[in-house]
Amino acid sequence: MEITPSPDAGSPTAPSLRAVAAVPLREELCRLIEALEPRVQLVRAHELVPPMRGPADWSGDPAFRRTPAQQERFERMVDSADALFGIPDVEPAALARTVAANPRLRWVMTTAAGGGAQVRAAQLAPEALERIVFSTTAGVHGAALAEFAVFGILAGAKDLPRLQRDQAAREWPSARWEMRHLDELTVLVVGLGGIGSACAERFHALGARVWGTTRSGEPVAGVDRLVPLDELADAVAQADAVVVTLPGTEQTHHLIDARIFAAARPGLLLASVGRGSVIDERALLAALDDGTVAFAALDVFEVEPLPRESPLWSHPRVLVSPHTAALSSREEERIARRFASDATRLLDGAPMHAVVDTVEFY
Repeated sequence: MEITPSPDAGSPTAPSLRAVAAVPLREELCRLIEALEPRVQLVRAHELVPPMRGPADWSGDPAFRRTPAQQERFERMVDSADALFGIPDVEPAALARTVAANPRLRWVMTTAAGGGAQVRAAQLAPEALERIVFSTTAGVHGAALAEFAVFGILAGAKDLPRLQRDQAAREWPSARWEMRHLDELTVLVVGLGGIGSACAERFHALGARVWGTTRSGEPVAGVDRLVPLDELADAVAQADAVVVTLPGTEQTHHLIDARIFAAARPGLLLASVGRGSVIDERALLAALDDGTVAFAALDVFEVEPLPRESPLWSHPRVLVSPHTAALSSREEERIARRFASDATRLLDGAPMHAVVDTVEFY
């Protein structure tokens, strides 16, 4: 059943933005959006979107199928929107279809921090990219991903693989060995956006010297040194640990490559929580094998799911996380609150969060 709130036309809070939930969104969160921004008329039909299989499963159950009549209803619903909560079915082709069919569409908020890649994949006409504001949830996941980055660098600093090997063998070393300590490390955060800033804050609080790459040159709390991207290799040469938080764009593809690893000192610690395409995995494997990289904690990969034949699965100094570091039972609520906040900003003409650059698509 399609739910369309009935506004009071005489009320100053009457909705002036018709939004459609194009992906699964619990009814309580639909009502939360309406409560936070009463000018939003949030249209939804829960039976027309696939059920989630777990927290923040925006694509929903892949076994879900609409009947032809349901598909027609779904398309008619999303084509009536001024704004979309999510890309329909999280499919670039479905986004392209509704953009072409709906000249009134003003705003699309993707449910992924890296949603710019989905917008790029839709191959929209310049007119559409000019007409519609696309935004992402970048920053919503910052705290969770920063925790994984700290966990990963700590795991490397404390040589978790060695501890696990010794424990499995019930072996007590004949001589104690030295661990590394965060307050003695220089941590280079590659990308100081929402995730990178959260990483910098936490590493700084733990006593590390924190450097970060920047294009804007704007200061970031907790960062001791700002590094222009064209000086990345020089900074890596002086760093003890590198945390990669960048989005996946044409400009960032394989930014961390053999040249960057060649500049590093032996024993580098690495955590990757941005997009897997930023790191050249062949170059990373070579750096792991020759000792340049002592440990890598990876939540993202060039191909996902990570192919079974990938050497990363079995490498003794790699921690594989199946792109789950950001997952939280609170994620859906945080994203619903972001949508309400940005709806207010859109209606009031204020700057919105995480607007997609439609040249580089991040």
